[in-house]
Amino acid sequence: MFESLSQKLQNITSKIRGSARVTDADIKAMMKEIRMALLEADVNYSVVKEFVADMSEKCKGADVMKSLTPGQQIVKIVHESLVELLGETSSKLTVSPSGFTVIMLYGLQGAGKTTTAAKLANILKKGGKRPLLLSLDVHRPAAAKQLEVLAQKVEVPSFIMPEEKDPIVIAKAGVERAKYLLCDTLLVDTAGRMTVDDEMMDELIKIGDFVKPHEKLLVVDAMIGQEAVAVAQSFEERIGLDGFIMTKLDGDARGGAALSIRKMTGKPIKYICVGEKIDNIEEFYPNRMADRILGMGDVLSLIEKAQQTIDEEEAAKSVERMLSSTFNMDDLLAQFEQLKKMGSMKDVLGMIPGAKGKIKEEDIDDKVIDINMAIIRSMTKKERRVPNILNASRRKRIAAGSGTTVQQVNKLVQQYEQTAEMMKKFSKMTKGGKKGFGKFPGMGKMGGLGGLGGLGGFGGLGGKNSPFK
Repeated sequence: MFESLSQKLQNITSKIRGSARVTDADIKAMMKEIRMALLEADVNYSVVKEFVADMSEKCKGADVMKSLTPGQQIVKIVHESLVELLGETSSKLTVSPSGFTVIMLYGLQGAGKTTTAAKLANILKKGGKRPLLLSLDVHRPAAAKQLEVLAQKVEVPSFIMPEEKDPIVIAKAGVERAKYLLCDTLLVDTAGRMTVDDEMMDELIKIGDFVKPHEKLLVVDAMIGQEAVAVAQSFEERIGLDGFIMTKLDGDARGGAALSIRKMTGKPIKYICVGEKIDNIEEFYPNRMADRILGMGDVLSLIEKAQQTIDEEEAAKSVERMLSSTFNMDDLLAQFEQLKKMGSMKDVLGMIPGAKGKIKEEDIDDKVIDINMAIIRSMTKKERRVPNILNASRRKRIAAGSGTTVQQVNKLVQQYEQTAEMMKKFSKMTKGGKKGFGKFPGMGKMGGLGGLGGLGGFGGLGGKNSPFK
C-alpha cells in the first residue's frame, strides 16, 4: 500500500529527522523532494501545490527553528499535514434512527463494487448488524449471480431477480424481503459502466429517489490514478456522495487517488480494500494511514487484525502452556496457523513500528510458514509432545515426509528451542513478582499477538527460520 510513495517519503524524512540545525535551504530542498514524490505518486497537481506550500510555511515557523530537535519537529509537521490531507478523523457509516439503514454502492465496471458489497456486508455482520445484499444491476445478470454466491460465502441473505429489467421493481421487492427477514441494513449493489454517462446517472438517481439511501458510497479503483478524482467529482455533482471506498490499494497503485480525492471533493474515505479475500477490508483512519506511509507502523490496526483473526481462547491456552513450560510443537503449529490467518507477512511487517526499516521486503518469505507447518505435521503425536526425542534418524524421516531437507527441520527445532527458552525466562519474571506478561502488549483482551509471543513464534523478527530472512 503506497509502497513507492512510502519508501520515498521515508527516505526524505530520515535525512532530516536527526538534524540539530535546519536552514531555509534544507527546508526548500526537502519540499522539492516531497513535491516530486507526490507528483510521481499521481497526486493531483493543485493538491500537491497547496500541500507543499502549507508545509513550507509551518516548517519555517519559530517553533521549528528554535526547537532543540528541529529535524523531528519537521517530520511531525509532515505527519500532521498528511493526516490533514487524508481527512484528519475517521468517518463512520450513518445509521438510520428508524432501525433500517440503506447503503448504496456506486462505481465504474472493474472497480470491484460487487466484491466490495460482500466485504462490507461481512464487516457489518461481524459488528452485530443484519445486512441483506441486493443486486440492482439489470445490465449484467452475471453480476447478480456473483453477488448471490458472495453472500452465501459470508453467510448473509441476498436478493436478486436476474430476469427482471426494471431496477425499481427489484428494489421494491428487495426492500420488502429485507424487512420480512428482519434485516436492519440493506446494501444495494448498483450497475456500473465503463465510463460515466448520462443514462447510468439517470438510472442511479431514480433508484436513489425510491430507496432513499442513508449512505451513498462510491467504490473507487485506486489503480486508475487521477482519473479516480474526475470520476468522484462527476458522481458528486450528479448524485451527491457521502464518502468513498478505495479498492486495490494492495496492487501497483501509486496512491495518488487516495491522497487527492478527499481534498478535491471534501468527502471522506470510509473504507479501504487491500486484497482479494472477503476479510481484506478495513475502516479508514487518516492518522494510522499517515503512520504507515511514513514508516511509523500501525499498532492499533495490527491489534484489530489480530482480534478479528486469532482465536482468543486458543491464544490464552498457548500463553498458559508457555508459562508452565509445557510448550510443545503442537502449540507452535497452532501459532503458525493463527498467524497465517492474519495475511501476508509484508502487511504485518508494515504495521510494526521500526520493523520495516530493519528488514528488507525482498527478504520476507511467507512460504517459510507453510514449510514449518508441513514439517510439524509430518511428526508423530509423541514427537510433537516431546520434541527432545527428535534424534538424527527421526529428523531424516520427517524431512522426507514433509518434502523438506534435514537442515530445514533442524532450523525449526532450533527455533522451537529458542522460543521455549525465551518463555522460561518470562515465566521466571512473572513468578519473581514482576507484572510481566499481564502487561505486555497483546497479552490482555487481545490475547492473539501475546499468544504468538509478539511474533515469538518465529524466534523474533529475523530470527532463525523466521519468514524474515
